[in-house]
Amino acid sequence: MKKGEKILFGVVGFLVIITVVNFTVLETIRHQSDKPMFPILTHFVFSEDGKKGYEIYQHGGCYTCHRAVGSGTSMGVSLDGLGSKHDVNYFYRFLKNPEITYGAKTLDHGSKPKDAAYVMELPDADLHLVAVFLSELKAESGSSSAFEPPQGESGFIDAMLDMWAPDGWRTQFKDIRGWMKTKSNEVGHDSGAK
Repeated sequence: MKKGEKILFGVVGFLVIITVVNFTVLETIRHQSDKPMFPILTHFVFSEDGKKGYEIYQHGGCYTCHRAVGSGTSMGVSLDGLGSKHDVNYFYRFLKNPEITYGAKTLDHGSKPKDAAYVMELPDADLHLVAVFLSELKAESGSSSAFEPPQGESGFIDAMLDMWAPDGWRTQFKDIRGWMKTKSNEVGHDSGAK
């Protein structure tokens, strides 16, 4: 082997060893503690209709694309916390006619031959139950699925504001979180009025 190849293999080997050690340490810590490594900011409390909607979600195979209630894949939109963004009526309208409700073409939902076209063909009662299920998937402020940003100071948000926010926002709002709260109230008010 040439000297350059030895160095390359040495660096790759070193990175593999570091990765295995880090993985082992993290898994050991995770299994030794009852406390989650990261705060869980999504939650759900299902009503009877929500439980029935969850069963339809499971039996319909929706989890092959979506993540909800801690299981499924991330091929599609994660559903955990979406109930904090929209109400039952929005979800029902979306399930019934996704592209009109969404206002754009969707990848898998909509008319045939799309993979999830069968959702539109479910009976109205089933669509309502799934809509109830989705509306009960809530998120706390600070979750990526919530309208509300985290409470208190955030160095990350402040750094992003310094880097990206237009100067006009700084004179109009104390920080972006004030603007986001105003927008979430407007959207929440609009979705409730429809």
